[in-house]
Amino acid sequence: PKKITYLPNTAGCFNSKEALRTLRLAREIGGWKLVKLEVLGDKKNLFPDMIETLKSTEILTKEGFNVMVYCNDDPLMTKRLENVGACAIMPLAAPIGSGLGIQNKTNIKIIRNQTKLPLIIDAGLGQASDATIAMELWCDGVLVNTDIAKAKKPFQMALAFKNSVIAGRQSFLGGRIKKYCYLIIPIFGEEAFPYNNLSIRPAKKDCLPATTAFLKARAISNGFFAFAIAVFTKTPS
Repeated sequence: PKKITYLPNTAGCFNSKEALRTLRLAREIGGWKLVKLEVLGDKKNLFPDMIETLKSTEILTKEGFNVMVYCNDDPLMTKRLENVGACAIMPLAAPIGSGLGIQNKTNIKIIRNQTKLPLIIDAGLGQASDATIAMELWCDGVLVNTDIAKAKKPFQMALAFKNSVIAGRQSFLGGRIKKYCYLIIPIFGEEAFPYNNLSIRPAKKDCLPATTAFLKARAISNGFFAFAIAVFTKTPS
């Protein structure tokens, strides 16, 4: 079908020799140059063997393949894959089929910030909200299998993942607000206003769960604005 791109995959290969042979055969059979490389090193958890993966990626790119690489979430190793010619980085979020979701957001952020290649979460997601998180981390996509195949209602789960990917992308493009120790709520007037030099009354550590709120107005060139700051001393039980 014209709308489907076939992607030869080396899932099940446990060394570079097996992976190279599989993809070379795929090119001979169907002429495919865009391929998915997986070189596994652990039969139980299906973790990638990164030494064999790096070696295979370098060889395949020299032979004219466009290699999408399944890898771990090590920023140093993913940078090496990029340097030897990978066309997409596909780190695992957690072990394949585990459903644990993204276990190391920090590493994913680092990988995203250091590469211009497509970044696709390849394994370990468990529910639709995991896909939203991945897209909010500026990933370009997610690869989903077990999450849908083993769901109680696969069709419903597939639809949920589709909507979650869209929602996560829209959320990323929308731009989340910055995180603050205090809740700042604009009431009217300017949306962006200088609050860095405000004197905010700190809450006492021994206070009972309570909320302190106050209003303050300040003159600016275009008129007045007001805002409220709510300070939560402790999470109410």
